[in-house]
Amino acid sequence: MNGVTIPRDEIAREVQHHKASRPFEAWQSAARALVIRELLLQRARSLGIASAPRENDGGRRETEEEALMRALIEKEVATPDPDEAACRRYFEQNRRRFRSQPIYAASHILFAALRDQTDSFARAQSLANSVLAELKRHPERFGELARAHSACPSAAQSGSLGQITCGQTTIEFERALERLVPGAMTDALVETRYGLHIIRLDGKIDGEALPFELVAERIAAYLRESVMHRATAQYIARLASAAEIAGIEIAGAEAHRVS
Repeated sequence: MNGVTIPRDEIAREVQHHKASRPFEAWQSAARALVIRELLLQRARSLGIASAPRENDGGRRETEEEALMRALIEKEVATPDPDEAACRRYFEQNRRRFRSQPIYAASHILFAALRDQTDSFARAQSLANSVLAELKRHPERFGELARAHSACPSAAQSGSLGQITCGQTTIEFERALERLVPGAMTDALVETRYGLHIIRLDGKIDGEALPFELVAERIAAYLRESVMHRATAQYIARLASAAEIAGIEIAGAEAHRVS
C-alpha cells in the first residue's frame, strides 16, 4: 500500500477479529482492515495531525494510531447533525420500533438437563413430560408441582419469577411467553440451555407507543452515526482511489478513480 507491505504475520494476528464462513474470507477482511488503517495513518501523518489519545467511559485509553485515525476523520469527514424534521420523519416511518417493552408475570417449572448428557436428559425429559401431563389434567397443581420438582430457586415461590421483560430470560423462554395468553401454560416442554421448562403466563402489560420527545435524542444519535458511517466509507474510497494498492480491493474505490 503506497510502498508499504502489510506482513503476513500481521494479517494472521488480525484474522481473529474478523468472523467469516470461510478462512479465506476472514483473511481478506483482515487484510482489508489493515490496508485501510495504513491508508488513514499515512493521510493523517501527511497532514501533520497531532495524536491526542482519549479515554472512554470504561477507562480504556486509545492507542496513538487510534487517536490519529479518529482525529483525521473528525477533521476531514463532515457529518451535519440531523434536524428535527429528519428525526420526526424517521420516527413516523419506524413507529413500531419505538414502544416500551411488554412486562410479563410468569411462572415456570425447571427440569435441569443438558442435551449432551444423554441418560440424565432422558430421565429429566420423562419426569417433565409426566408433570406436564398432570398439569394438563389439574392446572391448579402448578404451584405444588413447582415446589416439588423445579430446579430453579423460584420453586420456593411456587415457580413464580415475578415480573420480567425481554432480555432477562433466554430467547426460547421469551418466544414461549409471547405465544401465551394470560392464564395459559405451554402445551409442550420448552428447552433452553438451562434445561426443560413448563411455563405459565400469569399476566402481561403490553408495551406502549413512546412519544417523539422521549426518543428524539436516540433517533438523532442513530441518524448521525448512519451518516458518519456512509461518509467515512466514501472518504476511505476516495483515499483508496488515489493510492497504489495491490493484493486487495477497497469497496467503492473504483468509482472514485479518475482515468
